[in-house]
Amino acid sequence: MLRVVGKRLQTLGTPTPAAVGAARRYHERVVDHYNNPRNVGSFDKEDPTVGTGLVGAPACGDVMKLQIKVDEHSGKIVDACFKTFGCGSAIASSSVATEWVKGKHMEEVLSIKNTEIAKHLSLPPVKLHCSMLAEDAIKAAVKDYESKKAKNGSSDASSPKVAEA
Repeated sequence: MLRVVGKRLQTLGTPTPAAVGAARRYHERVVDHYNNPRNVGSFDKEDPTVGTGLVGAPACGDVMKLQIKVDEHSGKIVDACFKTFGCGSAIASSSVATEWVKGKHMEEVLSIKNTEIAKHLSLPPVKLHCSMLAEDAIKAAVKDYESKKAKNGSSDASSPKVAEA
């Protein structure tokens, strides 16, 4: 009797051929950005040249903080970093977003869409919310920077404005 139970327990963890074929795999870019995330870290949120975007998805528990550092004279984003609590797709989306915003002007980064991030990472439909978080985090970081700039009185007419969602 114990031999039969023991054999059944051994096979419990063994996936069936159908289950192996149905396993979902992440695209190599997602795996790369998850295993080797770019620009992880944070800046001083009190720095007037830093914009911070903190967004979350209550449905899945993902939370993303994306920060940008802006050259006040040129309006270019000179550095970016992130910290993300969430799945591999959320981490990869954050990592890609920080790479894409570096070296661009503020108005350029506002045109980055979640669909571009999702396409680049080949995200499945069930993970599209991760790329949406990345887009929202970029917009929130720009908005935060703009509000700091306005508060400090160094606002100029050439700066892009972020509309509220």
